[in-house]
Amino acid sequence: MIRSLRIKLIAVSMLSLFLVLLAIIGTVNILNYLDILQDAQDTLTILAENQGRFPESYEDIEYPSDPLSPEVPYESRYFSVLVSYDGEILSTDTGRIAAIDEATAMEYARRVFESGKTGGFLSNYRFVTHSEGSDVRIIFLDCGRSLTTFRTFLLTSVSISLVGMLAVLLLLILFSGRLFRPVIESYEKQRQFITDAGHELKTPLAIIGADAEVLEMEIGESEWLQDIRSQVTRLASLTNDLIYLSRMEEQQHQLQTIDLPFSELVEETARSFQTLAKTQGKEYSIRIHPMLSVRGDEKALRQLVSILLDNAVKYSPPGGNISLSLDRQGKSVRLLVENSVEQISADTLEHMFDRFYRADQSRNSQTGGYGIGLSVARAVVAAHRGKITAFSKNPDSISILAVFPSAIKGK
Repeated sequence: MIRSLRIKLIAVSMLSLFLVLLAIIGTVNILNYLDILQDAQDTLTILAENQGRFPESYEDIEYPSDPLSPEVPYESRYFSVLVSYDGEILSTDTGRIAAIDEATAMEYARRVFESGKTGGFLSNYRFVTHSEGSDVRIIFLDCGRSLTTFRTFLLTSVSISLVGMLAVLLLLILFSGRLFRPVIESYEKQRQFITDAGHELKTPLAIIGADAEVLEMEIGESEWLQDIRSQVTRLASLTNDLIYLSRMEEQQHQLQTIDLPFSELVEETARSFQTLAKTQGKEYSIRIHPMLSVRGDEKALRQLVSILLDNAVKYSPPGGNISLSLDRQGKSVRLLVENSVEQISADTLEHMFDRFYRADQSRNSQTGGYGIGLSVARAVVAAHRGKITAFSKNPDSISILAVFPSAIKGK
């Protein structure tokens, strides 16, 4: 459990860092790109208003938005093509760019004219169309250096962020171990205390039970002796469950697992509850897919099925329905136990697998439950690398689903 919490802490921290960096890098680069577009558009607007060239005098420039640098006319590389409305190339102007010859300029203009666009990018050139009398001038501005700088900054920022995230991940792995060390020690002491206390309780419980039997032989049966034996049995059962739960959580990797015929195991265990359900007037149905196998511990899996069915029989109302199904879904084996209930709440579903949790205290006192059984069930499923969940299809039913990896691949 502590290992799972540690992994979740690292995962949440890394996800938070990723989202923050994504927001920062995304915002910075988007603003950078928009600034490139705005500068290019301002320059193209000036060129469009002056037949594809900058005015000879810097004072004659009318700025579309913010004033441009006086060096812009000398730094900019651009060309223009005059096209008639029927698509005929009338003239080209490539005097302010060395990378584009007249044929290439005409090809670019023809592609823009055929596309019908009035602005955008063609390769690394930002273009705009502008009407000149009955003709159209298509002006291209070389944005290659700006785009290259933008891409380099984008790649650099992403690379630095990834390296930073890797460094943070390593630091989290290192320091989370130290952070959780006191919690792990406390948890280990708690589990050891439960195990030790459980073993210590077994002896006095056995003595009390034996003394009750001796008293019964001497003075005969009485309701007090029956009550003593009943409570001793309940305490012994609770003690055994606590010890078993502690061992399951502590020694999950030490389970003796083999490939088991899970279908036969579940069916055999489920059949033993038929009589109990029938005597209580409850409908009981079993649907088991044959020849399903899982890798696990036979005793633990039998206890899991018994806990789920015992829980369903205890807490279903008189005349209620109980069903068990076992089937395959993909590479997983699904064990589903469903039963009707008088009422179920979302809070109950959320805490069902917590130790000693009981939704209805009066109801549980009648059935003799301590709220430990489903905790044991969760530990058994976790020990077999599976998942267990509780859900409700409607307010008067509850379903518990345990999913295990299949030992044999299905066809």
